[in-house]
Parts: sequence; C-alpha cells; structure tokens
Amino acid sequence: MMKVKKRKKSTRMHGRKMGTHGWGARKKHKKSGHRGGSGLSGTGKRNDQRKTLMTKLYGGKYFGKQGITSKGTKKDKRDRIHLKDIEERIETFIKKGIVKKTSDGFEINLSKYKILDHSGKYELKNKLIIKALEASDSAVKKVEKKGGEIKLPSKKKAEKEE
Repeated sequence: MMKVKKRKKSTRMHGRKMGTHGWGARKKHKKSGHRGGSGLSGTGKRNDQRKTLMTKLYGGKYFGKQGITSKGTKKDKRDRIHLKDIEERIETFIKKGIVKKTSDGFEINLSKYKILDHSGKYELKNKLIIKALEASDSAVKKVEKKGGEIKLPSKKKAEKEE
C-alpha cells in the first residue's frame, strides 16, 4: 500500500471561514508583533506591569519625555552680572564684603563674573572700580566714562616664531 502525503495544516485550513487556523482572531497568529516578545518588550510608558522594574533599572529616567540635545553644543554656564544690578545691590554687596567703599567710589571684587551692560539707556550713578574675569566693551566704556575702571586678568598670548 502506498503512503498518502499528508498536507500541512496551513494548507488544509484554507477555505471558507478558516482564516484563523484555530487561533481565534486573525490578528492573533500572524507574526511575533501581537505576541509581545522577550525581555523588556511591551514596557511602554503606559504599561504598569514592569513599572517598578523600570524605575529601578533606569532610575526614573525611563518614563516621559527625555528630549534631544546636541552633544556638540553645551550651555554656557559662566556667571554674569549687569552694571545696573551691581548698583542696585551695592548695599547688600557691602554687607557681604564684596564691595569696599572708598573716598571717591566703590571697589568691587567680582573676579568670577563677566560684567555686562544691560541696556544702553542705563546711566551709572557712582564711580566703580571692578575686578572681574571678563567684561563687555559697552560695560567698560560706561564705567570709564564715569571715571572708574574694570580690571581684567591679563591674558598672555604665546607667540610661536617659526
């Protein structure tokens, strides 16, 4: 007797009303997309089943918007202060010991700050002698116009002769 070749289940279960192949809905047995997966698959931000695991693994940086920042650009974090703010806060600076009152003006030690001129409209009331890290050109002109000065650290330029 000759053995009859048995057709595969997938070919036998074709035909009228047999699109499911015994899996209920057609979407349930297509490929691996509906079934989830292994590991941490299916842990989107709306899924609660592994929330504690995700917070432990990622330290709370898994859920929510993370943002995209360029690695090439970094935020400028240098300290800055405007001339207007210096004059408005001069009394508190005296109490903190940043400002020394002299006979003709004020000596101010802001060695870690860049001095800026907030707006061209503001006029200085006092003579200021400021020690600073950097200063804008307009701030230097405004202080010198009143008879003061901004002392900056001298930058040594190394010239290479070839």
